[in-house]
Amino acid sequence: MRIRSGDSVVVIAGDDAAPGPRKVLQVLDGGRKVIVEGVNRVYKHVRRGHPKSPQGGRLELELPIDASNCLLYCSSCTQGVRVGYRYDSEGRKERYCKKCGTRIGEAGPPKARYAKKA
Repeated sequence: MRIRSGDSVVVIAGDDAAPGPRKVLQVLDGGRKVIVEGVNRVYKHVRRGHPKSPQGGRLELELPIDASNCLLYCSSCTQGVRVGYRYDSEGRKERYCKKCGTRIGEAGPPKARYAKKA
């Protein structure tokens, strides 16, 4: 799973494609769908007595989009980039920007077999 909840992404396809970064609220379906803040907003009309809206009316929701329509945002490149995985010198798996090589975050616990021996 390359995109996680809380990451900043750039939406590259669809009606809400925009150059600026947006926050991922939730990852669904094993990483294939993501809910992005302010993207794919719809209105759901609800009856009275609904738990989220007891008086009824319209709820504004953000529906999931396909994860392939998003690129992870790299703050040093200031654009959407592809993500790779590598092991650091202590054996921790990390995500990194394929364009500039900067570290984006950890992806797993340390493994002794991947630690560099000095």
